[in-house]
Amino acid sequence: KLINYITKINKIDILINNAAINYSEKNENLSVKKYDQLMNVNLKAPFLITQAVSKKMIKHRYGRIINICSILSEKSKSGKSAYSSSKFGLVGFTKTLSIELAKYNILVNAVSPGFIETEMTKLMLKKNEIMSFTKQVPLKRLGKTEDIASAVIFLSSDLNCFITGHNLIIDGGFLGSISA
Repeated sequence: KLINYITKINKIDILINNAAINYSEKNENLSVKKYDQLMNVNLKAPFLITQAVSKKMIKHRYGRIINICSILSEKSKSGKSAYSSSKFGLVGFTKTLSIELAKYNILVNAVSPGFIETEMTKLMLKKNEIMSFTKQVPLKRLGKTEDIASAVIFLSSDLNCFITGHNLIIDGGFLGSISA
């Protein structure tokens, strides 16, 4: 239905692929049904939507595409094989599209949030885990949705005219502070 709706719109300047689901299950316990569901939402949907929208952007020789990924696209952990695979894939998709669409003045970037104060974070992590991660973030706080929104607004605006193929990690310095 969404793809049919997109085909009826004349011009689209900005696309933000932001839907995702997440499971915390080790690979050996994850059902194929859950795996397929996660991949359909996290990777296949952005592929299909971007395919339809980019045709509009190519026609008008302008566009900004932002894929919301995750710090788990950079460094994973146990129980995140499917989720990390989908986000690694979305970063690869971003980088490839940035090359394919550059000649049409379409910039494609990813934004990878770290630990952000959201309902999903509260559902996925226990209170003591949230406190532990907060202590590991050099800025000593979880990110806010506004931190992510500001970066997305910049990347999708005309202030950005030369950044493409980049995965902007917004994590308060978390990844840079953890040891292997």
